[in-house]
Amino acid sequence: MNVSVLTFSPRLERSSLPIPDDLVFEIFSRLPSKAIARCCCISKFWASMLRSQDFTELFLTKSFAHPQLLFVFKDDREIVFFSSPQPENPEENSYVVAANYLARFPGREFSCTTGFLCYGVNLIRNCEFEKVICNPSTGQALTLPRLNSRLRVGMDSYLGYDSIAKEFKLLSMNSSRVTDRWISKEHQVLTLGTKNSSWRLVKCCIPHYTSRKWLCISGVLYYAASVNSSSLNSMVACFDLRSEKFSFVKFMETFSRTMHHSTTLVNYDGKLGLIMSRSSRHVSQANKSLELWVLRDAAKHEWSKHVYVLPPSWKDVVTETMRIIGMVGTSEIVLSPSFQYVPSYIIYFNIESKRIRKVGIQGLEAFQGKRSYTYLNYVENVKFI
Repeated sequence: MNVSVLTFSPRLERSSLPIPDDLVFEIFSRLPSKAIARCCCISKFWASMLRSQDFTELFLTKSFAHPQLLFVFKDDREIVFFSSPQPENPEENSYVVAANYLARFPGREFSCTTGFLCYGVNLIRNCEFEKVICNPSTGQALTLPRLNSRLRVGMDSYLGYDSIAKEFKLLSMNSSRVTDRWISKEHQVLTLGTKNSSWRLVKCCIPHYTSRKWLCISGVLYYAASVNSSSLNSMVACFDLRSEKFSFVKFMETFSRTMHHSTTLVNYDGKLGLIMSRSSRHVSQANKSLELWVLRDAAKHEWSKHVYVLPPSWKDVVTETMRIIGMVGTSEIVLSPSFQYVPSYIIYFNIESKRIRKVGIQGLEAFQGKRSYTYLNYVENVKFI
């Protein structure tokens, strides 16, 4: 049997390829992200082709069509990443997916968006944190420039993606003590992937304290915020990545209540949603219902409230403390254990049919008992940072 093998030479120009560029891109886009990273090392020609904006956008578009689950573990002083296929509307409790190892990086706190993660590395010599952007799919990591600030306490960062400008931006701020209370100070933005990238200050007219509850939707970073470090989250900070301007949406003043500790920010059909439990500090077997608040009009501070009563089977399926990790579409709320035990699993709660399904995860046995974080809708991204 004769087999013809198509080979590329580093000396060839793009116009001399024997097949059209779009067909070449289509062929490579079917490879795993790690294979793409290895192909970039073959030659300068392959690297320039696979790092081009046309190819990276095509690969990202295909990844969006097949989102994955991302599992993150803190293992001593390292962060370990696994991924698995993301089930949609699982019908049986016996449904099981396999987790695949992605990468391991030194670090501590982290945040995730559109295939990239930002995490902090402790510098023992001066008790500071460096910010690092990494891509678990390709294993690439990039240390970011230091913030233009003398403040080194309580630095929070949020990584967002502007799909129109095709840019990743990092919003960072430090905390400073004001009249015995901590509030965020010196808000700065960094655009990734630009030459001679540097931090630039942005104005924020409303003093507030940040949180680790955040989300990026359609080029806007949302994070739960409070008046100061001693109060509960009472509003949502909104940062537009294109205009680089802040706005705030009231929650407490609108409903005379603060956000519950269990609150998770979710993407509800392109709108910001807040899912929370009011009956306990954490989501557990004792819960009787979950609340969903959807932001209808940010300018008018208008929210809509939905209450979903949990079925009797909830007590049979949930046996430990859970964390709300997000929504799939507008009908599935997904929860994950705060600590992973064998067998590992996540829970799907269909708010329309009131059905609860447990999905088993294979391949995480080595991290039994360790704190875990699960992300929905993780996409592979081969963009070079």
